[in-house]
Parts: sequence; structure tokens; C-alpha cells
Amino acid sequence: MNDETGELKINKCLTTPADPSDAVEQGIQELLERIPGFMPHIDEIIHGTTLVINAILERKGAKAGLITTKGFRDVLELGRELRYDAYDIFAEYPLPLIPRYLRHEVRERISSDGRMFLELDTEEVRSVLSNLLDLGIESLAVCLINSYENPIHEKKIKEIVNQEAPDLSLSTSFEVLPQIREYERTCTTATNAYVKPITARYLQKLSSRLESLGFKGKLFIMLSSGGITSVETAREFPVRIIESGPTAAVIAAQHYGKMFQIKDIFCFDMGGTTAKSCLIQKGRAGLVSTFEVGRVQRFKKGSGLPIQVPVVDLMEIGAGGGSIARMNKMGLLQVGPESAGADPGPACYGRGGEDPTVTDADLMLGYLDPNYFLGGTMPLDKDASQKAIAEKVAKSLGTSPIEAAFGIHDLINETMAAAAKTHIAEKGGNPNIVTISAFGGAGPVHAYGLAKKIGAPRILVPPLAGVGSALGFFTAPVAFDLSRSHRVTLEDADFREIERLFAGLENEGAGILHQADKKQNITFVRTMMMRFVGQGAETDLPIKNKPFEQWKKAEIRDLFDEVYQKLYGRTYPETPVEFVTFKVRASLPERPFRIPPLGSNEGFLEDCIKGERNAFSLLKKEFIPFKVYDRFKLFQGASIQGPAIVEERESTIIIGEDAKASVDEYGFVWINLNF
Repeated sequence: MNDETGELKINKCLTTPADPSDAVEQGIQELLERIPGFMPHIDEIIHGTTLVINAILERKGAKAGLITTKGFRDVLELGRELRYDAYDIFAEYPLPLIPRYLRHEVRERISSDGRMFLELDTEEVRSVLSNLLDLGIESLAVCLINSYENPIHEKKIKEIVNQEAPDLSLSTSFEVLPQIREYERTCTTATNAYVKPITARYLQKLSSRLESLGFKGKLFIMLSSGGITSVETAREFPVRIIESGPTAAVIAAQHYGKMFQIKDIFCFDMGGTTAKSCLIQKGRAGLVSTFEVGRVQRFKKGSGLPIQVPVVDLMEIGAGGGSIARMNKMGLLQVGPESAGADPGPACYGRGGEDPTVTDADLMLGYLDPNYFLGGTMPLDKDASQKAIAEKVAKSLGTSPIEAAFGIHDLINETMAAAAKTHIAEKGGNPNIVTISAFGGAGPVHAYGLAKKIGAPRILVPPLAGVGSALGFFTAPVAFDLSRSHRVTLEDADFREIERLFAGLENEGAGILHQADKKQNITFVRTMMMRFVGQGAETDLPIKNKPFEQWKKAEIRDLFDEVYQKLYGRTYPETPVEFVTFKVRASLPERPFRIPPLGSNEGFLEDCIKGERNAFSLLKKEFIPFKVYDRFKLFQGASIQGPAIVEERESTIIIGEDAKASVDEYGFVWINLNF
């Protein structure tokens, strides 16, 4: 992207799961064939990756050890002693990333208010470290009880590790997550240690490959929280980039919402493996402080590993284009959660895949052009799709392959619609007023069917929707979120001490951002997490960035009651409240990003038509003629009455016969549905 002109040049290629940097280099090489010599002129490259989440899901991380306080060796297995399914006596739970024989204890104790009960024995630390090294660990996590309040013992262990094993990858909880809740803190620190060595090797390899291609600028990495950060920070805290890919589409949708002043946007990003969503309200996507990875039961909360870092409030609402359709044990059609991925991929890819997928169904229904996938660079085998669906789905259902293909397409839409309605309702939204913003290679294909099922009146498909996540990188700020727990009641709190805590977080954030850019001014946003004394969960309270001692206790109490009542309908003024955690977001100024206007608003719709092909009508349940349009030829003011298909290189838009589309000055396609 050219910052000054807004000009965009796009290339999309298949993922290379064995080494994601292969696809990065391949994509750049293909761009270089079209735009020779551009690499030395690039100031920034922004990268989002699924490397970390894949390493966790596939259990391909480093051999990691854990040093913890005596008596807390089994925290990772005990968890919170909650059952995610109270009636499933065979319920399974994810195995800890660090097995028990690599979890060792040391005698020490810090109280919950930071006082030292039992001093750390440094010789015992050296002995434990030696034992773990003899067991062949590549990485070490350190998580001691109450170290978020006083990290003196973790700092001593860090000094010893740096002396005895300076090359050992190290993750300490006071740096990774200085917050309360022992299980979540230990699990997050262990996860960071588990993926830290492979992330460091990958980022080093990626940096070297980019340099060999002539890149001389700065490499940034997308964070799960919606900001971007330096390679150095991502290497130190890889647990922060677990959801870096899906997050970017949400940041793009947030930008478009502000651009068009849309109050409620439902971001719908459907790629090859999964479909994720986020409800954006009042121009801002929500952030949550805890999420799960590696769930044993994909859609059951509590069946995964809890990671307590800031992440955009995403919800997985279904499967992706590569999700496999099969008959389950009950003899019913099931789509996903298993995916064919990019290698071997759907049957139609012709790369050895034999299982029918959502993409195979979409191809059979006429929604995809087998000769124009990825702009015609990758022809699809329709016969292979028909064979896979006929043999593995239609035969069992006793239907025709076309009916089976429609069943696959409709089932995945129904699954996503049910999850979308739940997600929107949980956020206090209304599906009948949201605008669906469709991203990903499969998002615009399924957005119409999804909108019909949830009752959404409008769909927004931005330019280059198939690479919408990548466009989101350009709108994301350089930012980093920090937090620290310090539990104290409002009445007993020392506001000067709290100001020192906030100032320390801001200084730490400034140091991290200076790695990315030393010249720009940094802004800070402060948030407090408070709760009623005795309550188990906290409420987030954003506050003005002024010296904390200037606040009055009555003002803080009024703010808490106001937010709490808005969330839950009532509050309890007579019940005392307490501070739990203090958070700071440090960020650099907004980055320049704009989509250039189309230019001329004159044209003839007939000139945009590529042809006509039969595709399956979701209303009539039969094939009808769909006009096919070339999106790159569409002009401002163009109006398209469904049934229609709009094709671009990276994605395809489906418009049903009861919908009408229009094109605005920036090339966004707005689809209005008639109910």
C-alpha cells in the first residue's frame, strides 16, 4: 500500500502449513514479477500468523519446564475444578502443555499483600534448574504464588537462570502476566514458554528471508488485542499473538464502521479453516482479558486452556471453506470441525484431498467459477467435488449429489446463524439492525445466506474482501496492553501508590513502543478492574488519564455504580468495593490509511457483465440463471439486482434474487435484502 496515494497491489497464495514463511516469500516473489524492484522502497511489513495457535493445537511447541512454589505443582491439572459439561461423565480435558515430570517446586512464600513469609533458597533453585536441564528442557516457565504483588523471588530465579543457563528461553509470570488467579497465570506463562523458542526461530527466519528479498524497513507483528508491535516484543511475548490473524479483519471492520458512521457492524470473516465473528458497537470492538485455546469440545466453554491476555472479543461461529462434511455416528450430516486445510485441501484442489468440503459444495452449487479461482491461477476440479460428495455424503443420505451439496451449504449457514444470534444477543445487540461486513475468501459467498437466517437487512463487502485481514493491518495502531494486580478496598487504597503503579505501567509501555518507533508521541489509556468485596468477577472501568491522587473516592464509587448498573440493571451502594487490577494501553498515533475513490461515476452495467451461469437459488431450491459481474469493472453508482454473482480475484459475492446491490464511490458493495 502506498500511504500517499492509497494505491493497493494485491497477491494471494495458499498457506504453507509446514513453514508459513514459505508462503510469505512466495507471495512477495509473485508480486515482484508484477512490480519489479519494489521491496527496497517498503517502509513497513506487517505480519499476522497462526504459527502460535497451530503449535498449541498440534502440540508441536518446545519441551518446556516449570518452576513453581512448593504445593502448587499440579495447578495446571487441577485448574478451577469445574466441569464444562455437568452431565458428561466421560468429559475430557486438555492435557497441560508442560507434563508433571517437568514441573518442579521450590520452597518460598509471598503473602497476598506482598509480604515475605518464607525466603527463597537460591541453592535449591540451582539444583532444580540443573535437574530440569538434565531432562532436556528448551524453555522454562517461572510462576510463584502471589508474585504479581511482589516479584522479588521470580527476579532472583531469573538472575540465576541467566547465570547458569544464559541461552535457555525464559518466561516469568511477573513479566508475562502479573495478575491474580493462579491457574490462569500459570497456564498463560506456561503457554508463553511452550511457544517462545519456535516463535523466536520463525521470526528470525522470516526476518532473514525478507532481508534477502531486499527489505530494509521495519517488520511489525499483529497482536491479538488489535494493535501491532515490534518483532522483539512478539518474540518475548508470543502468547500475545495467538489470535493475530482473525483480529485484523475486526480492526478493518471497525475502521469501515467509523468511515461510514455505522452504529452496529457484525464482522464475519470466513476463511479456509474457520469462521469468526465480532459485534462492533458504537464504532469499537470489545476486548476481553481471557480466552481459550485447544478446546477438547470446540464450542464448549471451559474445555480448553485459558489464556489471560487482552484479545479482541472474537467468537468462532462455524467452520470454513475447507471444513469436511461427513456422516456422524447418528447417521446425520455434520460439517466440521475437522478441516482439509490448504494441504491437501478440498477435493476440488486436486492436491490429493478426497473428503468433501464446504468449498466443494459451493463449487457444485455454481457459486464458484472453477476457471477463476484465485483469478484463474488455480483451476478447480468440479468432477472431483461431485465424486467426493456423491460417495461420502449423498450415498448415505439417499439423495442426489446436488441435494447433498445444498445440505452442506445450508447446514454450515445454519450453524453459523445460530452462533451469530447468540453472540449478538450476549452483547445486547439486535440482529435485525446490524450490518454484516463480510471478509475472507468464503465470507462473501456465505454472507447472503447468513443474513437471511439471522434477519440482517444489509451486507457490506469491502474492496478486496478476500484479503480483508491484511487490509486491517494498515488501520491497526502500534500499541501494547499492560496490567498489574493490586488488590485493595476503595476505603483503604492509597491513591498515590496507585498513581505510582499506573506510572510504572506507562513507563514499561513506553519502553516497548520505543522499540517500534522512537520519534512519535505515545498516548496512554487507563482502565481499572473493580468488584464488590467477595465477588468473583471484575468490572472494567475506563478512566481519564490524570494523576490518580486527583480523583476522589466518591467519584470512583459513583463511576463503578454507574457502569455496573448499566451492565446488570442494578447496583448495591451499601456493599464495599475493591480494586483488583490496573491496566494501561500504550499506543502511537493513528496510522494513515485510506481507500482511493473509484474516480469516474459513469459507466454501463452491461460492460461489467462477464457472462451468465446457473447457480442454486436458496429461495427456489433449484438452479436459476445468475448474471456474473467483474468487480474490478464496477463503477460508482452501479446498481445490481439479484440473482447475481460478483467475482474478484480473491473472493466471490453471492446476491440472491430478493436482494439488490449498489456500489459506492470507494468500491464498497452494499447489499440490501428484502424481507
